[in-house]
Amino acid sequence: MTTASSGQVPFVLVGWGYRSQAWFEAARGSGVPCLGVVVRTPRETPVPAFASLGEALDATGARFAVSSVSWRSAPAVIADAVTRGVPVLTETPPAPDVEGLRRLWGEVGASGLVQVGEQYPLYPSHAARLALVRSGVLGTPTEVQVSSTQLYHAVALMRAYLGARCGPATVRATTLTAPLLQPLNRGGWTGANDPAPASTTHAVIDFGSGRGGVYDFTEQQTRNLLRMRRLVVRGSHGELDGETLVHWGGPETILTSHLERRQSGHDLDMSGFDSETISHGGDVLWRNPWPGQHWSDDQHATAALLAAMAAWVDGRGAEPYPLREALQDAAIGFAIERAAGEDRPVELGDQPWW
Repeated sequence: MTTASSGQVPFVLVGWGYRSQAWFEAARGSGVPCLGVVVRTPRETPVPAFASLGEALDATGARFAVSSVSWRSAPAVIADAVTRGVPVLTETPPAPDVEGLRRLWGEVGASGLVQVGEQYPLYPSHAARLALVRSGVLGTPTEVQVSSTQLYHAVALMRAYLGARCGPATVRATTLTAPLLQPLNRGGWTGANDPAPASTTHAVIDFGSGRGGVYDFTEQQTRNLLRMRRLVVRGSHGELDGETLVHWGGPETILTSHLERRQSGHDLDMSGFDSETISHGGDVLWRNPWPGQHWSDDQHATAALLAAMAAWVDGRGAEPYPLREALQDAAIGFAIERAAGEDRPVELGDQPWW
């Protein structure tokens, strides 16, 4: 079950784009104080703006930084924070290519100061499913099928459900192109009425020890509501397909059950639209830590990650998502692209963060 306790652990935000504003909203709703924003060019911001991370830290006394800049700009921001001895939470992926991942680890890996904003395992739906899988009801998890999000995010989900640590992996992948209408993007409704060519990548990842992942992602699928989201976890004693569970109940007994989300605000429920709990039978697997915020699942996950970062910095919690884990996710994500592009298996061999 998820709970929230952020305390007063202030931070500064580097960047002021789409994701930066999501971090700020998460901070405001979860009670983690954001005291400043670092921007390259002057602009209107809801908290004081600064020209550099050093200036922001000196002026605010913030205890950590959140880097929300482009892939290519992120390594320099991370290195700046580490040089100053300041914990930093950076966006995914932390570098733009495999060489950049290795270089980043060589520069800052030993510091222990870098965490990564991999929020997908903290989505309420995934947090609940993960709690169920880790209860042992499926036995040993052996395969995860993800068709919802891209590359490193999908790999992070696979590894979370499988309990797969950093290590070798083999990737086989292929890509096909077919027409697909794209009615929505990050900006909202596109106004499109005709399909356009869209590529779909299918990949199989062998994590070793009898554990595997199946990746299925179409361009813009994250926001295209004409494509269903699918999550399947197979184990030695059953299978979880979305919210439906089938598992072994003992001799000559197969049990089927469902995860249930309690959503307020429907019909004559006047308490406001909100997610309250996700449960399985009599067990609450996830409970809304911030009732009344009326957040989407992504907003919940972003806030949970930020609160976990604040707790870790304050010595009250575990690392939210260590750099080594995000580097592994990203490296396998790059291997998926390479395997599809070269039409051959790609092996992820020994890496410096193992």
